[in-house]
Amino acid sequence: MKFDRREALTAGIGALSLASVQTSRAAAKDECPATASTAGVSGPVPPYRRGFDNQRIADLGDGRYLNPLMAGDHPDPTIVKDGKDYYMTFSTFDSYPGLVVWHSRDLINWRPLTAALQKNLGSVWAPDISKHAGRFFIYFTVKATPNAQYVVWADKAEGPWSEPVSLGLPNHIDPGHAVGEDGSRWLFLSGGDRIRLAQDGLSTVGEVEHVYDPWRYPDDWEVEGFSPEGPKIVRRGEYFYLVTAVGGTAGPPTGHMVIAARSRSIHGPWENCPHNPIVRTTDISQAWWSRGHATVFEGPAGDWWSVYHGFEKDFWTLGRQTLLDPVTWTADGWFRMDGGDLSRPLAAPKGGSKAGPHGMPLSDDFSTLEIGRRWNFFKPAPDEAKRLRVADKRLHLTASGTAPANSSPLLLIAGDTAYEFQCEIEIDPGVTAGLLLFYDHQLYCGLGFDGQKFVTHQYGLERGRPANPHGSRMLMRVRNDRHIVSFHTSGDGGKTWKRFDRGMETSGYHHNVRGGFLMLRPGLYAAGKGAARFRDFKFRAL
Repeated sequence: MKFDRREALTAGIGALSLASVQTSRAAAKDECPATASTAGVSGPVPPYRRGFDNQRIADLGDGRYLNPLMAGDHPDPTIVKDGKDYYMTFSTFDSYPGLVVWHSRDLINWRPLTAALQKNLGSVWAPDISKHAGRFFIYFTVKATPNAQYVVWADKAEGPWSEPVSLGLPNHIDPGHAVGEDGSRWLFLSGGDRIRLAQDGLSTVGEVEHVYDPWRYPDDWEVEGFSPEGPKIVRRGEYFYLVTAVGGTAGPPTGHMVIAARSRSIHGPWENCPHNPIVRTTDISQAWWSRGHATVFEGPAGDWWSVYHGFEKDFWTLGRQTLLDPVTWTADGWFRMDGGDLSRPLAAPKGGSKAGPHGMPLSDDFSTLEIGRRWNFFKPAPDEAKRLRVADKRLHLTASGTAPANSSPLLLIAGDTAYEFQCEIEIDPGVTAGLLLFYDHQLYCGLGFDGQKFVTHQYGLERGRPANPHGSRMLMRVRNDRHIVSFHTSGDGGKTWKRFDRGMETSGYHHNVRGGFLMLRPGLYAAGKGAARFRDFKFRAL
């Protein structure tokens, strides 16, 4: 069936009630929505602390933190402990360079190190980062033609990372690395299956085998589908614990969940936890929807924690954000997660040291070419990087295609519910360039211009071409204030600004309308023949 952008967008907006929008605007200015108390904590929810570019951060500075741990689209989190250091990465889908590796020593403040994957293989799903025999590995799924599981490796998390090695396995997703009590290496896969790895971890041995039947929820629960996926293995004491996601990662907010099983041997048999599900969103009034895909690990002080993802209430457009939940081991040898619905501050992990401020600026003066950690191409061609260079504190971007729909824009991950960004743009004759809020090639909005006219992008379509009074150079600003989008332009270097006569509402620009598991990302583009020059990109959370 042909995708109709207007109908899909209308359906998405219809799913978000006016009351919920008003509530979100009132509550999200500086605070997390005040929902049911968590872990016995009551009273008003404090405002988020702010970091680079006024972006919200989890660290409250008083020994507590407030989720999300990683704001914006950081889905399928996977984490490895290496002495005092922790490394984490996420699904990056069609953004390249991909598989950005982040580092922390206190589990609350994280900084990006490098992108482990440079070559566009397809859509990157559900990685698993591990360390074995002194070497780091990231196993991940690529959705392409055909699908496959891949691995990259490095002797240091900072890189350099190897070229990707294909392991095949086109009928599975979400590889999870495990080492058995006998030293054997395995990949656990979706559906309760597994396959043996060679001792170097770079090829498989034998055939896929089914080893586990996941726990199933009651038939009357509102879920997207069974979809057992994201297997992660952790060993503690005499048991191996297999942590799995079921219920579907999007769809109904109550669908996704975390379940657990255990065995005394990596070879099974696996016993389902009597307390399943360990985590589940139970009501759409809760602060975080569709929570699941968890990794359980030991913290700096010997306590235990879990990271998993979830959608922020009313903000599907921000994608699946990484959440941190404390873990307690119970007398029966199972574990529970103690964060409740994660709407309230929680005691931060102890025993670690802060390696630096969390995150990074999204603002960019283009003194260096920051591709990978900050900027990513969407579905780049093999030679896409040749379009870019920096000189004289300007980003020079060779034009490609005729519109964002058939070019590869440069995008950022913004994790706040309201923000604005601006940039000075200068174009060659024959070029159209501008600023975007981009989901994918068929769903985006923004404003571009050539030497004579503006071009308005809405629903992934060109909507109008009014006259451009500024010519080939202007300042452009985009504001996304909790789904309400406006544009301003200036032809005198920002002394005066004029509001562009086209406002937009973008609450429907998300996965449950379009598919793809992505987020609505700020970015810039250049189309046509010639080049555009971008100077002094400024981002600010509101």
